[in-house]
Amino acid sequence: MDRNQIIGIVLILAMLVGYQILVPKPAPEKEPAQTTQTTRPTTASGVAATSAVAGQSADLPLDSAAVKAKYGEFSAAAVGQARDIVVENSDMKVTFSTRGGRVKEVVLKKYKTYDQKPLVLVDEKTSQTALEMPTSRGKVDLHKLYYQTTTQSGAVTGSAQQIVFRAEIGPGQSVEQVYAIPAEGYVMDYDLKLNGLNNLAGNDNIRFLWMDRMQQYENDFANNRRAATINYLTADENFDKLKEGESSEEATIEEPVQWFTIKHKYFLAGFVAKNAPLQKANFKALVNPAETEVVKTAIADVMLPMGDVKTGKGNYKFYYGPNDFQLLGSVAPEFDQNVYLGYSVLKPINKYFFVPVFNFLEKFISNYGLLIIALVVFVKLVLTPLTYKSYVSMAKMRVLQPELNEMKERVGDDMAKQQSEQMKIYQEVGVSPLSGCIPVLATMPILFSLFMLFPNLIELRQKPFLWASDLSTYDAFITFPALPFVGSHLSLFTVLMTASSIAFAYFNNQTTPTQPGPVNMKALSYVFPLMFMFVLNSYPAGLTFYYFVSNVVTIAQQQLIRRFVDEDKLKAVLDENRRKNASGQGKKPGGFQALLQKQLAAAEEARKLADEASRKAKQKKS
Repeated sequence: MDRNQIIGIVLILAMLVGYQILVPKPAPEKEPAQTTQTTRPTTASGVAATSAVAGQSADLPLDSAAVKAKYGEFSAAAVGQARDIVVENSDMKVTFSTRGGRVKEVVLKKYKTYDQKPLVLVDEKTSQTALEMPTSRGKVDLHKLYYQTTTQSGAVTGSAQQIVFRAEIGPGQSVEQVYAIPAEGYVMDYDLKLNGLNNLAGNDNIRFLWMDRMQQYENDFANNRRAATINYLTADENFDKLKEGESSEEATIEEPVQWFTIKHKYFLAGFVAKNAPLQKANFKALVNPAETEVVKTAIADVMLPMGDVKTGKGNYKFYYGPNDFQLLGSVAPEFDQNVYLGYSVLKPINKYFFVPVFNFLEKFISNYGLLIIALVVFVKLVLTPLTYKSYVSMAKMRVLQPELNEMKERVGDDMAKQQSEQMKIYQEVGVSPLSGCIPVLATMPILFSLFMLFPNLIELRQKPFLWASDLSTYDAFITFPALPFVGSHLSLFTVLMTASSIAFAYFNNQTTPTQPGPVNMKALSYVFPLMFMFVLNSYPAGLTFYYFVSNVVTIAQQQLIRRFVDEDKLKAVLDENRRKNASGQGKKPGGFQALLQKQLAAAEEARKLADEASRKAKQKKS
């Protein structure tokens, strides 16, 4: 690497660092005012409903006249005594309240927060709901009525346990909310029924409003905030979501919605329509940059079809559980899309290869660090033919290196002429310059697929290996004050990955001939790993460990292949190809080779014409 190349690389790095330091960050967006208890929507239609949610646990007692004036025919159910019903299965513990007949709290029993506290996915203080039903006198929030139930607290055994909450409105008139909790799993059926209320209930749809001040469950708060969002599926099965990131997002969906989820990084709280889809929906994910305890405030405002509820078809599901690809497929159509598996091009690789292989290895290997090593070895074995072909191609070019060096001395510093002459030599001996690149490019989708997959694998969550306590997040081997690019920690797995990438570049450069051109690619092969170290420093330790092991295995694989490749025999084959091509007996080039030959011939003809024109111009001047 000459002085100019070194100066260029230093300047590029200096520009990157300078940009981070000198360019001011954009001011945070102003968000709607937020109190310590709730975040109110900015739309006029959302203020009343959110106010109802916020006042759910703050209503003051009313006298009978005030109750009658506020609730009308529903006043009989507007007073009562709140009581909690706790029902649990092997996976979750759900607390219901007779005030509202609603879910008050959900604890996921098999999971803990990053600081080893119980993982409370739904909490009365942070998650509130409203269920507004239109009546002839106005709207009534069914989650503010008092319900009766015969269910007692306890564990679910055997078949699913049904819990019926009934609010008596008058003789033969009642509102029922029926839940069914399975003996295991995270899906809870929910039915809303209006008995004898056809004359009291209006014809407009019932409004369901769910507001969740999303809590921090993982150690990286910024990463938690970026990953938190609302996902949804429309009636025509188009999956979409609010844009992930650290700013507020909002979307109004005019078409019906089959389901929506309030998505944390690794956990979901979702609502699914079994029959007719939810009508017009408004979703918000609000961010208060000054908030250090709440990741985002998610607001889902949807309409339940009144016609379905009146006819006994108000059937729905709640999902409270992990964002686990293996569990979500049976919940609802396309529900497994809550687990992001990469772009459409890469998604099939993860969905049909890596996820099944990963889950298969889980059955036999309990240590996830060893599982990642096994995954690397398996992938490398599958790709061995491509690796071998790439190495043989590089070996052919290495055999030709003395001839190429001689050509460079003969041609001089004319890069265009060097490239033209080099391609002629490749054609004479039947070597394609792309034959070594194509196998390498074929492996790139695998690397990119894993880059998308590992940050979303809940299987790695809180799984320790060596010094890393959690393979789903970075291993902060060294911590220090925040620095540009690096952050406030240094991941040892990322450092090892970088060192192995540089070692791989070194071994690869020993077997790869230098290509003519203005950029020294061999030098850049040492710079790129250093740049990626800053990018991957905050990525999951499982991902950087995979890349580290992959580099080590690839180096060993190449050294092993080298023992089986006889370069003297390769040279004899190339010389024979040259002889056949010179005598016209060789195989005519096809495909890319034929196209390249035509391009070279055209370039050579253009060069000759340019030289001839230059010569004539000089003669004319003289």
